[in-house]
Amino acid sequence: MKKILKYVWKYHIFILLPFAAMLIGIILDLLNPYLTQIMIDKIITGKQYSLLTPVLVTIGGIAIGRAILGYIKEYGFDWMSTKVAIDIKEDLFNHIQSLSFSYFDSMNTGELMSRIGEDVDNIWRATGFGAALFLENAIYFILSAIILFRLNWILALVCVATMPILAYTTMKLEKEINTAFGKISDQTVILNTTAQENIAGVRLVKAFAREKHEILKFLKLNRTNYDLNLEVNRIWAKYNPLQDFLGNASTLLVVCVGGILVIKNQITLGTLVEFNGYVWLMISPMRMIGWITNVLAQSSASAKKIEKIFQTKIEIESPKNALTLDNLKGDIEFKNVTFKYHNEMILDNINLKIPANSTVAIMGTTGAGKSSLINLIGRYYDVQKGSVCIDDVDVKELNLKSLRRKMAIVPQDTFLFSDTIEKNIQFGKADATLAEIRNACSDACALDFIDKLEDGFDTVIGERGIGLSGGQKQRLSIARALIRKSKILILDDSTSALDMDTEYTLLKNLYKQVRQTTTIIIAHRISAVKNANMIVFLDGGRIVESGTHSELLAKKGKYYEIYCEQFKDLDQNESEVI
Repeated sequence: MKKILKYVWKYHIFILLPFAAMLIGIILDLLNPYLTQIMIDKIITGKQYSLLTPVLVTIGGIAIGRAILGYIKEYGFDWMSTKVAIDIKEDLFNHIQSLSFSYFDSMNTGELMSRIGEDVDNIWRATGFGAALFLENAIYFILSAIILFRLNWILALVCVATMPILAYTTMKLEKEINTAFGKISDQTVILNTTAQENIAGVRLVKAFAREKHEILKFLKLNRTNYDLNLEVNRIWAKYNPLQDFLGNASTLLVVCVGGILVIKNQITLGTLVEFNGYVWLMISPMRMIGWITNVLAQSSASAKKIEKIFQTKIEIESPKNALTLDNLKGDIEFKNVTFKYHNEMILDNINLKIPANSTVAIMGTTGAGKSSLINLIGRYYDVQKGSVCIDDVDVKELNLKSLRRKMAIVPQDTFLFSDTIEKNIQFGKADATLAEIRNACSDACALDFIDKLEDGFDTVIGERGIGLSGGQKQRLSIARALIRKSKILILDDSTSALDMDTEYTLLKNLYKQVRQTTTIIIAHRISAVKNANMIVFLDGGRIVESGTHSELLAKKGKYYEIYCEQFKDLDQNESEVI
Protein backbone atom coordinates (compact mmCIF):
# COMPACT_ATOMS: atom_id res chain seq x y z
CA MET A 1 0.00 0.00 0.00
CA LYS A 2 2.99 2.35 0.39
CA LYS A 3 3.15 3.23 -3.30
CA ILE A 4 -0.61 3.82 -3.45
CA LEU A 5 -0.43 6.12 -0.41
CA LYS A 6 2.19 8.18 -2.25
CA TYR A 7 -0.39 8.93 -4.93
CA VAL A 8 -2.85 10.09 -2.27
CA TRP A 9 -0.18 12.18 -0.53
CA LYS A 10 0.50 13.93 -3.83
CA TYR A 11 -2.87 15.67 -3.44
CA HIS A 12 -2.78 16.12 0.34
CA ILE A 13 -3.11 19.91 0.04
CA PHE A 14 -6.29 19.54 -1.99
CA ILE A 15 -7.75 17.22 0.66
CA LEU A 16 -7.69 20.04 3.24
CA LEU A 17 -10.87 21.71 1.92
CA PRO A 18 -13.09 18.58 1.83
CA PHE A 19 -11.57 17.47 5.15
CA ALA A 20 -12.38 20.85 6.71
CA ALA A 21 -15.92 20.61 5.30
CA MET A 22 -16.25 17.13 6.79
CA LEU A 23 -14.94 18.24 10.19
CA ILE A 24 -17.24 21.28 10.38
CA GLY A 25 -20.15 19.09 9.27
CA ILE A 26 -19.41 16.61 12.07
CA ILE A 27 -19.28 19.41 14.64
CA LEU A 28 -22.62 20.75 13.43
CA ASP A 29 -24.08 17.24 13.59
CA LEU A 30 -22.87 16.88 17.17
CA LEU A 31 -24.91 19.95 18.14
CA ASN A 32 -28.23 18.23 17.34
CA PRO A 33 -28.41 16.03 20.50
CA TYR A 34 -27.53 19.08 22.61
CA LEU A 35 -30.32 21.09 20.97
CA THR A 36 -32.69 18.18 21.62
CA GLN A 37 -31.77 18.32 25.31
CA ILE A 38 -32.55 22.04 25.38
CA MET A 39 -35.86 21.41 23.61
CA ILE A 40 -36.93 18.83 26.21
CA ASP A 41 -35.50 20.25 29.46
CA LYS A 42 -35.88 23.98 28.87
CA ILE A 43 -38.66 24.44 26.35
CA ILE A 44 -41.06 21.50 26.90
CA THR A 45 -40.42 20.80 30.59
CA GLY A 46 -39.08 24.23 31.64
CA LYS A 47 -41.66 26.13 29.51
CA GLN A 48 -39.01 28.60 28.23
CA TYR A 49 -40.89 29.12 24.98
CA SER A 50 -38.74 32.09 24.00
CA LEU A 51 -36.00 29.61 23.14
CA LEU A 52 -38.17 27.70 20.66
CA THR A 53 -37.57 29.96 17.64
CA PRO A 54 -33.77 30.23 18.10
CA VAL A 55 -33.50 26.46 18.56
CA LEU A 56 -35.62 25.68 15.48
CA VAL A 57 -33.69 28.23 13.40
CA THR A 58 -30.41 26.73 14.59
CA ILE A 59 -31.60 23.21 13.69
CA GLY A 60 -32.66 24.45 10.25
CA GLY A 61 -29.35 26.25 9.79
CA ILE A 62 -27.47 23.10 10.74
CA ALA A 63 -29.44 21.11 8.16
CA ILE A 64 -28.65 23.64 5.40
CA GLY A 65 -25.02 23.91 6.48
CA ARG A 66 -24.69 20.11 6.52
CA ALA A 67 -26.04 19.92 2.97
CA ILE A 68 -23.59 22.52 1.63
CA LEU A 69 -20.64 21.07 3.52
CA GLY A 70 -21.64 17.57 2.42
CA TYR A 71 -21.49 18.64 -1.22
CA ILE A 72 -18.03 20.17 -0.75
CA LYS A 73 -16.84 17.06 1.08
CA GLU A 74 -18.18 14.57 -1.49
CA TYR A 75 -16.98 16.55 -4.50
CA GLY A 76 -13.55 17.16 -2.99
CA PHE A 77 -12.87 13.53 -2.05
CA ASP A 78 -14.30 12.31 -5.37
CA TRP A 79 -12.06 14.72 -7.29
CA MET A 80 -9.02 13.57 -5.33
CA SER A 81 -9.79 9.86 -5.77
CA THR A 82 -10.37 10.34 -9.50
CA LYS A 83 -7.01 12.11 -9.87
CA VAL A 84 -5.34 9.29 -7.93
CA ALA A 85 -6.96 6.67 -10.17
CA ILE A 86 -5.91 8.55 -13.32
CA ASP A 87 -2.31 8.84 -12.07
CA ILE A 88 -2.14 5.15 -11.15
CA LYS A 89 -3.53 4.10 -14.54
CA GLU A 90 -1.12 6.35 -16.41
CA ASP A 91 1.92 5.23 -14.41
CA LEU A 92 0.86 1.59 -14.55
CA PHE A 93 0.36 1.75 -18.31
CA ASN A 94 3.70 3.54 -18.76
CA HIS A 95 5.43 0.95 -16.61
CA ILE A 96 3.87 -1.91 -18.57
CA GLN A 97 4.99 -0.23 -21.79
CA SER A 98 8.56 -0.07 -20.47
CA LEU A 99 8.75 -3.75 -19.55
CA SER A 100 10.77 -6.13 -21.68
CA PHE A 101 9.46 -8.65 -24.21
CA SER A 102 10.18 -11.52 -21.80
CA TYR A 103 7.61 -10.18 -19.32
CA PHE A 104 4.81 -10.41 -21.85
CA ASP A 105 5.88 -13.90 -22.88
CA SER A 106 4.51 -15.17 -19.57
CA MET A 107 1.78 -12.59 -18.88
CA ASN A 108 -1.70 -12.75 -20.39
CA THR A 109 -3.70 -9.77 -21.60
CA GLY A 110 -6.68 -10.45 -19.34
CA GLU A 111 -4.64 -10.09 -16.16
CA LEU A 112 -3.11 -6.78 -17.21
CA MET A 113 -6.54 -5.47 -18.24
CA SER A 114 -7.92 -6.44 -14.82
CA ARG A 115 -5.10 -4.61 -13.06
CA ILE A 116 -5.54 -1.41 -15.08
CA GLY A 117 -9.33 -1.59 -14.94
CA GLU A 118 -11.00 -3.31 -12.03
CA ASP A 119 -8.14 -3.12 -9.51
CA VAL A 120 -7.56 0.60 -10.04
CA ASP A 121 -11.32 1.16 -9.73
CA ASN A 122 -11.24 -0.62 -6.36
CA ILE A 123 -8.54 1.81 -5.20
CA TRP A 124 -10.59 4.72 -6.56
CA ARG A 125 -13.58 3.50 -4.55
CA ALA A 126 -11.51 3.16 -1.40
CA THR A 127 -9.81 6.57 -1.62
CA GLY A 128 -13.00 8.37 -2.64
CA PHE A 129 -15.50 6.68 -0.34
CA GLY A 130 -13.95 4.04 1.90
CA ALA A 131 -11.06 6.04 3.38
CA ALA A 132 -13.11 9.23 3.71
CA LEU A 133 -15.95 7.33 5.36
CA PHE A 134 -13.52 5.57 7.69
CA LEU A 135 -11.99 8.89 8.72
CA GLU A 136 -15.40 10.50 9.19
CA ASN A 137 -16.71 7.64 11.31
CA ALA A 138 -13.54 7.55 13.38
CA ILE A 139 -13.97 11.26 14.22
CA TYR A 140 -17.65 10.71 15.01
CA PHE A 141 -16.72 7.84 17.34
CA ILE A 142 -13.95 9.69 19.17
CA LEU A 143 -15.81 12.99 19.66
CA SER A 144 -19.04 11.23 20.65
CA ALA A 145 -17.15 9.10 23.18
CA ILE A 146 -15.54 12.22 24.72
CA ILE A 147 -18.91 13.94 25.00
CA LEU A 148 -20.51 10.84 26.51
CA PHE A 149 -17.91 10.62 29.25
CA ARG A 150 -18.33 14.33 29.99
CA LEU A 151 -22.11 13.93 30.26
CA ASN A 152 -22.13 10.85 32.50
CA TRP A 153 -19.19 8.53 32.96
CA ILE A 154 -21.34 5.71 34.35
CA LEU A 155 -23.56 5.58 31.25
CA ALA A 156 -20.49 5.97 29.06
CA LEU A 157 -18.87 2.89 30.61
CA VAL A 158 -22.09 0.96 30.10
CA CYS A 159 -22.12 2.07 26.46
CA VAL A 160 -18.55 0.98 25.70
CA ALA A 161 -18.88 -2.37 27.49
CA THR A 162 -19.45 -4.15 24.18
CA MET A 163 -16.54 -2.41 22.39
CA PRO A 164 -13.81 -5.03 23.04
CA ILE A 165 -16.00 -7.76 21.55
CA LEU A 166 -16.82 -5.53 18.59
CA ALA A 167 -13.13 -4.76 18.01
CA TYR A 168 -12.29 -8.48 18.05
CA THR A 169 -15.00 -9.35 15.53
CA THR A 170 -13.86 -6.50 13.29
CA MET A 171 -10.29 -7.82 13.20
CA LYS A 172 -11.55 -11.32 12.42
CA LEU A 173 -13.80 -9.93 9.68
CA GLU A 174 -10.97 -7.93 8.10
CA LYS A 175 -8.61 -10.92 8.03
CA GLU A 176 -11.09 -13.37 6.51
CA ILE A 177 -12.62 -10.99 3.99
CA ASN A 178 -9.21 -9.74 2.82
CA THR A 179 -8.17 -13.31 1.98
CA ALA A 180 -11.48 -13.90 0.19
CA PHE A 181 -11.11 -10.77 -1.94
CA GLY A 182 -7.59 -11.82 -2.92
CA LYS A 183 -9.03 -15.07 -4.32
CA ILE A 184 -11.80 -13.17 -6.12
CA SER A 185 -9.24 -10.89 -7.74
CA ASP A 186 -7.25 -13.90 -9.04
CA GLN A 187 -10.40 -15.59 -10.32
CA THR A 188 -11.54 -12.40 -12.05
CA VAL A 189 -8.29 -12.41 -14.01
CA ILE A 190 -8.94 -15.97 -15.20
CA LEU A 191 -12.54 -15.07 -16.08
CA ASN A 192 -11.55 -11.93 -17.99
CA THR A 193 -8.77 -13.76 -19.83
CA THR A 194 -11.14 -16.51 -20.93
CA ALA A 195 -13.72 -13.98 -22.13
CA GLN A 196 -11.08 -11.92 -23.94
CA GLU A 197 -9.59 -14.95 -25.69
CA ASN A 198 -12.98 -16.26 -26.76
CA ILE A 199 -14.17 -12.93 -28.10
CA ALA A 200 -10.89 -12.39 -29.96
CA GLY A 201 -10.96 -15.96 -31.27
CA VAL A 202 -14.70 -16.23 -31.88
CA ARG A 203 -14.19 -17.11 -35.55
CA LEU A 204 -12.00 -20.05 -34.63
CA VAL A 205 -14.50 -21.21 -32.02
CA LYS A 206 -17.31 -21.12 -34.58
CA ALA A 207 -15.17 -22.69 -37.29
CA PHE A 208 -14.56 -25.73 -35.07
CA ALA A 209 -18.15 -25.68 -33.69
CA ARG A 210 -16.77 -25.41 -30.13
CA GLU A 211 -19.33 -22.91 -28.85
CA LYS A 212 -20.85 -25.33 -26.34
CA HIS A 213 -17.44 -26.36 -24.99
CA GLU A 214 -16.35 -22.74 -24.53
CA ILE A 215 -19.68 -21.77 -22.97
CA LEU A 216 -19.44 -24.64 -20.47
CA LYS A 217 -15.82 -23.67 -19.69
CA PHE A 218 -16.86 -20.07 -19.06
CA LEU A 219 -19.85 -21.17 -16.94
CA LYS A 220 -17.55 -23.34 -14.82
CA LEU A 221 -15.18 -20.43 -14.23
CA ASN A 222 -18.10 -18.11 -13.57
CA ARG A 223 -19.48 -20.63 -11.07
CA THR A 224 -16.16 -20.56 -9.23
CA ASN A 225 -16.36 -16.76 -9.23
CA TYR A 226 -19.91 -17.02 -7.86
CA ASP A 227 -18.79 -19.39 -5.10
CA LEU A 228 -15.99 -17.02 -4.07
CA ASN A 229 -18.38 -14.08 -3.92
CA LEU A 230 -20.81 -16.24 -1.97
CA GLU A 231 -18.02 -16.97 0.48
CA VAL A 232 -17.63 -13.21 1.00
CA ASN A 233 -21.35 -12.99 1.70
CA ARG A 234 -21.06 -15.85 4.20
CA ILE A 235 -18.27 -14.03 6.02
CA TRP A 236 -20.33 -10.86 5.95
CA ALA A 237 -23.43 -12.69 7.23
CA LYS A 238 -21.40 -14.28 10.03
CA TYR A 239 -20.07 -11.05 11.48
CA ASN A 240 -22.44 -8.23 10.43
CA PRO A 241 -25.50 -9.37 12.48
CA LEU A 242 -23.25 -9.78 15.52
CA GLN A 243 -21.92 -6.25 15.07
CA ASP A 244 -25.50 -4.93 14.77
CA PHE A 245 -26.49 -6.84 17.90
CA LEU A 246 -23.58 -5.40 19.89
CA GLY A 247 -24.50 -1.90 18.73
CA ASN A 248 -28.15 -2.35 19.64
CA ALA A 249 -27.14 -3.94 22.96
CA SER A 250 -25.25 -0.75 23.82
CA THR A 251 -28.38 1.31 23.17
CA LEU A 252 -30.52 -1.05 25.23
CA LEU A 253 -28.11 -0.91 28.16
CA VAL A 254 -27.99 2.89 28.01
CA VAL A 255 -31.80 3.16 27.99
CA CYS A 256 -32.17 0.73 30.90
CA VAL A 257 -29.46 2.21 33.10
CA GLY A 258 -30.29 5.77 32.03
CA GLY A 259 -33.98 5.24 32.81
CA ILE A 260 -33.09 4.20 36.30
CA LEU A 261 -30.95 7.34 36.73
CA VAL A 262 -33.84 9.51 35.47
CA ILE A 263 -36.24 7.88 37.93
CA LYS A 264 -33.75 8.56 40.71
CA ASN A 265 -33.46 12.18 39.49
CA GLN A 266 -29.70 11.77 38.97
CA ILE A 267 -30.05 12.97 35.35
CA THR A 268 -32.82 14.75 33.47
CA LEU A 269 -34.95 13.19 30.73
CA GLY A 270 -33.43 15.62 28.24
CA THR A 271 -29.94 14.52 29.24
CA LEU A 272 -30.92 10.86 28.66
CA VAL A 273 -32.29 11.68 25.20
CA GLU A 274 -29.17 13.75 24.47
CA PHE A 275 -26.99 10.90 25.68
CA ASN A 276 -28.90 8.45 23.51
CA GLY A 277 -28.38 10.75 20.51
CA TYR A 278 -24.63 10.71 21.02
CA VAL A 279 -24.74 6.95 21.53
CA TRP A 280 -26.28 6.59 18.07
CA LEU A 281 -23.64 8.89 16.62
CA MET A 282 -21.06 6.52 18.11
CA ILE A 283 -22.91 3.33 17.16
CA SER A 284 -23.44 4.36 13.53
CA PRO A 285 -19.70 4.15 12.79
CA MET A 286 -19.67 0.71 14.39
CA ARG A 287 -22.56 -0.40 12.19
CA MET A 288 -20.72 0.92 9.12
CA ILE A 289 -17.46 -0.79 9.98
CA GLY A 290 -18.37 -3.96 8.08
CA TRP A 291 -19.06 -2.10 4.84
CA ILE A 292 -15.95 0.03 5.26
CA THR A 293 -13.87 -3.09 5.92
CA ASN A 294 -15.34 -4.63 2.77
CA VAL A 295 -14.29 -1.67 0.59
CA LEU A 296 -10.84 -1.32 2.17
CA ALA A 297 -10.19 -5.08 1.90
CA GLN A 298 -10.98 -5.02 -1.81
CA SER A 299 -8.67 -2.05 -2.23
CA SER A 300 -5.89 -3.71 -0.24
CA ALA A 301 -6.05 -6.89 -2.36
CA SER A 302 -6.01 -4.83 -5.56
CA ALA A 303 -3.17 -2.58 -4.36
CA LYS A 304 -0.96 -5.60 -3.64
CA LYS A 305 -1.43 -6.92 -7.17
CA ILE A 306 -0.81 -3.52 -8.75
CA GLU A 307 2.32 -3.01 -6.66
CA LYS A 308 3.53 -6.42 -7.82
CA ILE A 309 3.53 -5.09 -11.39
CA PHE A 310 5.24 -1.87 -10.32
CA GLN A 311 7.91 -3.95 -8.57
CA THR A 312 8.65 -5.86 -11.78
CA LYS A 313 12.08 -4.70 -12.84
CA ILE A 314 12.79 -3.48 -16.34
CA GLU A 315 15.24 -6.07 -17.62
CA ILE A 316 16.36 -4.14 -20.69
CA GLU A 317 16.85 -0.39 -20.54
CA SER A 318 19.21 2.27 -21.82
CA PRO A 319 22.52 2.50 -19.93
CA LYS A 320 23.70 5.69 -18.30
CA ASN A 321 25.40 8.00 -20.79
CA ALA A 322 23.90 5.92 -23.60
CA LEU A 323 25.10 6.59 -27.14
CA THR A 324 22.86 7.58 -30.03
CA LEU A 325 23.32 6.65 -33.66
CA ASP A 326 22.85 9.99 -35.36
CA ASN A 327 24.62 9.00 -38.59
CA LEU A 328 23.73 5.35 -38.84
CA LYS A 329 25.40 3.41 -41.64
CA GLY A 330 23.76 0.05 -40.99
CA ASP A 331 26.66 -2.36 -40.42
CA ILE A 332 25.49 -5.24 -38.20
CA GLU A 333 27.72 -7.84 -36.64
CA PHE A 334 27.08 -10.81 -34.34
CA LYS A 335 30.22 -11.69 -32.40
CA ASN A 336 30.24 -15.09 -30.68
CA VAL A 337 26.59 -14.62 -29.73
CA THR A 338 25.01 -17.12 -27.37
CA PHE A 339 21.38 -16.66 -26.41
CA LYS A 340 19.36 -18.73 -23.96
CA TYR A 341 15.67 -18.42 -23.13
CA HIS A 342 14.50 -20.00 -19.87
CA ASN A 343 17.83 -21.87 -19.73
CA GLU A 344 17.18 -23.39 -23.16
CA MET A 345 19.87 -22.84 -25.76
CA ILE A 346 18.40 -20.91 -28.70
CA LEU A 347 21.50 -19.51 -30.44
CA ASP A 348 24.96 -20.99 -29.99
CA ASN A 349 28.15 -19.09 -30.89
CA ILE A 350 26.75 -17.09 -33.80
CA ASN A 351 29.25 -15.11 -35.85
CA LEU A 352 27.74 -13.11 -38.68
CA LYS A 353 28.68 -9.85 -40.36
CA ILE A 354 26.06 -7.94 -42.35
CA PRO A 355 27.55 -5.03 -44.33
CA ALA A 356 25.62 -1.77 -44.59
CA ASN A 357 23.10 -1.55 -47.44
CA SER A 358 23.29 -5.29 -48.09
CA THR A 359 20.44 -7.79 -48.10
CA VAL A 360 20.77 -10.89 -45.97
CA ALA A 361 18.24 -13.71 -45.99
CA ILE A 362 17.85 -16.11 -43.09
CA MET A 363 16.37 -19.54 -43.58
CA GLY A 364 16.03 -22.58 -41.38
CA THR A 365 13.67 -25.10 -39.89
CA THR A 366 11.00 -24.14 -37.38
CA GLY A 367 12.60 -23.35 -34.02
CA ALA A 368 16.06 -22.90 -35.51
CA GLY A 369 16.37 -19.42 -33.91
CA LYS A 370 15.65 -17.16 -36.89
CA SER A 371 13.29 -14.76 -35.09
CA SER A 372 15.46 -14.85 -31.96
CA LEU A 373 18.43 -13.73 -34.04
CA ILE A 374 16.73 -10.60 -35.37
CA ASN A 375 15.19 -9.83 -31.95
CA LEU A 376 18.71 -9.32 -30.62
CA ILE A 377 19.37 -6.49 -33.10
CA GLY A 378 16.70 -4.22 -31.61
CA ARG A 379 17.67 -5.48 -28.15
CA TYR A 380 14.24 -6.91 -27.49
CA TYR A 381 16.21 -9.60 -25.67
CA ASP A 382 19.79 -9.54 -24.39
CA VAL A 383 22.49 -12.04 -25.24
CA GLN A 384 24.13 -14.10 -22.49
CA LYS A 385 27.50 -14.21 -24.23
CA GLY A 386 29.10 -12.30 -27.06
CA SER A 387 27.79 -9.06 -28.50
CA VAL A 388 25.58 -7.62 -31.21
CA CYS A 389 27.09 -4.50 -32.75
CA ILE A 390 25.72 -1.82 -35.05
CA ASP A 391 28.36 0.33 -36.71
CA ASP A 392 30.91 -1.31 -34.36
CA VAL A 393 28.96 -0.20 -31.27
CA ASP A 394 27.49 -2.80 -28.91
CA VAL A 395 23.69 -2.38 -28.83
CA LYS A 396 23.89 -2.54 -25.01
CA GLU A 397 25.67 0.82 -25.09
CA LEU A 398 22.99 2.49 -27.23
CA ASN A 399 19.92 4.45 -26.25
CA LEU A 400 17.00 2.07 -26.79
CA LYS A 401 14.64 4.62 -28.35
CA SER A 402 17.38 5.90 -30.65
CA LEU A 403 18.22 2.35 -31.70
CA ARG A 404 14.66 1.24 -32.38
CA ARG A 405 13.73 4.44 -34.18
CA LYS A 406 16.47 3.66 -36.69
CA MET A 407 14.84 0.31 -37.44
CA ALA A 408 11.70 -0.85 -39.21
CA ILE A 409 10.39 -4.33 -38.58
CA VAL A 410 7.55 -6.42 -39.93
CA PRO A 411 7.01 -9.04 -37.22
CA GLN A 412 5.94 -12.59 -37.87
CA ASP A 413 2.74 -11.98 -35.92
CA THR A 414 1.01 -9.31 -37.99
CA PHE A 415 -0.77 -6.78 -35.79
CA LEU A 416 -3.04 -3.96 -36.91
CA PHE A 417 -4.94 -1.54 -34.69
CA SER A 418 -8.67 -0.97 -34.71
CA ASP A 419 -8.33 2.25 -36.67
CA THR A 420 -8.26 3.52 -40.24
CA ILE A 421 -5.80 2.15 -42.77
CA GLU A 422 -4.15 5.58 -42.90
CA LYS A 423 -3.60 5.68 -39.13
CA ASN A 424 -2.24 2.14 -39.12
CA ILE A 425 0.38 3.05 -41.70
CA GLN A 426 1.14 6.37 -39.98
CA PHE A 427 2.06 4.30 -36.94
CA GLY A 428 5.38 3.85 -38.75
CA LYS A 429 5.78 7.60 -39.32
CA ALA A 430 3.41 9.88 -37.46
CA ASP A 431 3.86 12.91 -39.74
CA ALA A 432 3.65 10.96 -43.00
CA THR A 433 1.71 12.72 -45.76
CA LEU A 434 -0.94 11.01 -47.83
CA ALA A 435 1.46 11.00 -50.79
CA GLU A 436 4.09 9.18 -48.71
CA ILE A 437 1.48 6.73 -47.51
CA ARG A 438 0.34 6.00 -51.06
CA ASN A 439 3.92 5.47 -52.21
CA ALA A 440 4.61 3.05 -49.36
CA CYS A 441 1.40 1.17 -50.09
CA SER A 442 2.25 1.05 -53.78
CA ASP A 443 5.66 -0.48 -53.01
CA ALA A 444 3.98 -2.95 -50.67
CA CYS A 445 1.43 -3.90 -53.38
CA ALA A 446 -1.38 -2.74 -51.10
CA LEU A 447 -2.62 0.23 -53.11
CA ASP A 448 -4.71 -1.86 -55.49
CA PHE A 449 -7.01 -3.32 -52.84
CA ILE A 450 -7.13 -0.11 -50.74
CA ASP A 451 -8.39 1.98 -53.67
CA LYS A 452 -11.16 -0.56 -54.23
CA LEU A 453 -12.50 -0.05 -50.71
CA GLU A 454 -15.45 2.32 -50.41
CA ASP A 455 -13.68 4.58 -47.88
CA GLY A 456 -10.16 3.97 -49.17
CA PHE A 457 -7.54 4.97 -46.62
CA ASP A 458 -10.31 6.07 -44.24
CA THR A 459 -11.58 2.50 -43.99
CA VAL A 460 -11.70 1.41 -40.34
CA ILE A 461 -10.40 -2.12 -40.00
CA GLY A 462 -11.45 -4.44 -37.21
CA GLU A 463 -9.46 -5.56 -34.20
CA ARG A 464 -6.10 -7.02 -35.28
CA GLY A 465 -7.09 -6.44 -38.89
CA ILE A 466 -10.22 -8.59 -38.85
CA GLY A 467 -12.01 -8.16 -42.15
CA LEU A 468 -8.79 -8.29 -44.17
CA SER A 469 -7.15 -11.34 -45.64
CA GLY A 470 -3.81 -12.56 -44.32
CA GLY A 471 -2.04 -11.23 -47.41
CA GLN A 472 -3.70 -7.82 -47.12
CA LYS A 473 -2.66 -7.53 -43.48
CA GLN A 474 0.91 -8.44 -44.34
CA ARG A 475 1.04 -5.86 -47.12
CA LEU A 476 -0.22 -3.12 -44.79
CA SER A 477 2.40 -4.15 -42.22
CA ILE A 478 5.11 -3.95 -44.87
CA ALA A 479 3.86 -0.50 -45.95
CA ARG A 480 3.99 0.60 -42.31
CA ALA A 481 7.64 -0.46 -42.16
CA LEU A 482 8.63 0.97 -45.55
CA ILE A 483 7.26 4.42 -44.74
CA ARG A 484 9.87 4.81 -41.97
CA LYS A 485 12.67 4.71 -44.56
CA SER A 486 14.94 3.31 -41.88
CA LYS A 487 18.54 2.29 -42.40
CA ILE A 488 17.73 -1.18 -41.05
CA LEU A 489 14.71 -3.10 -42.37
CA ILE A 490 13.71 -6.50 -40.99
CA LEU A 491 11.05 -8.70 -42.60
CA ASP A 492 10.21 -11.70 -40.43
CA ASP A 493 8.43 -14.16 -42.72
CA SER A 494 6.30 -11.24 -43.90
CA THR A 495 5.37 -12.59 -47.35
CA SER A 496 4.19 -16.05 -46.29
CA ALA A 497 0.51 -15.22 -46.93
CA LEU A 498 1.09 -13.69 -50.36
CA ASP A 499 0.58 -15.48 -53.63
CA MET A 500 3.61 -15.98 -55.86
CA ASP A 501 2.75 -13.16 -58.27
CA THR A 502 2.20 -10.59 -55.51
CA GLU A 503 5.34 -11.73 -53.73
CA TYR A 504 7.31 -11.39 -56.97
CA THR A 505 6.11 -7.80 -57.51
CA LEU A 506 6.57 -6.81 -53.88
CA LEU A 507 10.11 -8.19 -53.69
CA LYS A 508 11.00 -6.51 -56.96
CA ASN A 509 9.83 -3.17 -55.50
CA LEU A 510 11.68 -3.92 -52.30
CA TYR A 511 14.99 -4.72 -53.95
CA LYS A 512 14.81 -1.39 -55.77
CA GLN A 513 14.56 0.44 -52.45
CA VAL A 514 16.93 -1.49 -50.27
CA ARG A 515 20.10 -0.27 -51.92
CA GLN A 516 20.36 2.36 -49.16
CA THR A 517 19.07 0.05 -46.44
CA THR A 518 20.46 -2.92 -44.55
CA THR A 519 17.75 -5.49 -45.06
CA ILE A 520 17.26 -8.80 -43.28
CA ILE A 521 14.65 -11.16 -44.67
CA ILE A 522 13.39 -14.27 -42.91
CA ALA A 523 11.51 -16.53 -45.28
CA HIS A 524 10.78 -20.15 -46.13
CA ARG A 525 10.43 -19.67 -49.87
CA ILE A 526 13.48 -19.79 -52.10
CA SER A 527 11.83 -17.20 -54.33
CA ALA A 528 11.89 -14.67 -51.47
CA VAL A 529 15.58 -15.04 -50.63
CA LYS A 530 17.52 -16.07 -53.72
CA ASN A 531 18.46 -12.52 -54.76
CA ALA A 532 19.94 -11.66 -51.36
CA ASN A 533 23.61 -10.74 -51.14
CA MET A 534 24.00 -13.51 -48.60
CA ILE A 535 21.79 -16.37 -47.45
CA VAL A 536 22.29 -17.78 -43.96
CA PHE A 537 20.87 -21.17 -43.03
CA LEU A 538 20.24 -21.87 -39.33
CA ASP A 539 19.77 -25.28 -37.79
CA GLY A 540 19.63 -25.99 -34.07
CA GLY A 541 20.71 -22.45 -33.21
CA ARG A 542 23.86 -22.62 -35.33
CA ILE A 543 24.81 -21.28 -38.74
CA VAL A 544 25.34 -24.40 -40.83
CA GLU A 545 25.54 -22.71 -44.25
CA SER A 546 26.03 -19.24 -45.66
CA GLY A 547 26.65 -17.81 -49.11
CA THR A 548 24.85 -16.65 -52.23
CA HIS A 549 22.10 -18.59 -53.92
CA SER A 550 24.44 -20.16 -56.47
CA GLU A 551 27.12 -20.92 -53.89
CA LEU A 552 24.66 -22.74 -51.64
CA LEU A 553 23.26 -24.73 -54.54
CA ALA A 554 26.78 -25.83 -55.40
CA LYS A 555 27.34 -27.05 -51.81
CA LYS A 556 24.31 -29.36 -52.10
CA GLY A 557 23.54 -28.99 -48.42
CA LYS A 558 20.43 -27.96 -46.47
CA TYR A 559 19.60 -25.06 -48.80
CA TYR A 560 19.95 -27.31 -51.83
CA GLU A 561 17.50 -29.82 -50.31
CA ILE A 562 14.87 -27.13 -49.81
CA TYR A 563 15.46 -25.82 -53.30
CA CYS A 564 14.93 -29.25 -54.78
CA GLU A 565 11.76 -29.68 -52.76
CA GLN A 566 10.27 -26.35 -53.85
CA PHE A 567 11.51 -26.47 -57.46
CA LYS A 568 11.63 -30.18 -58.03
CA ASP A 569 9.87 -29.82 -61.38
CA LEU A 570 12.20 -27.09 -62.61
CA ASP A 571 15.75 -27.17 -63.86
CA GLN A 572 18.29 -26.15 -61.20
CA ASN A 573 19.97 -23.74 -63.57
CA GLU A 574 16.76 -21.91 -64.45
CA SER A 575 17.14 -18.17 -64.45
CA GLU A 576 16.35 -16.30 -61.25
CA VAL A 577 12.78 -15.43 -60.45
CA ILE A 578 13.63 -11.81 -60.03
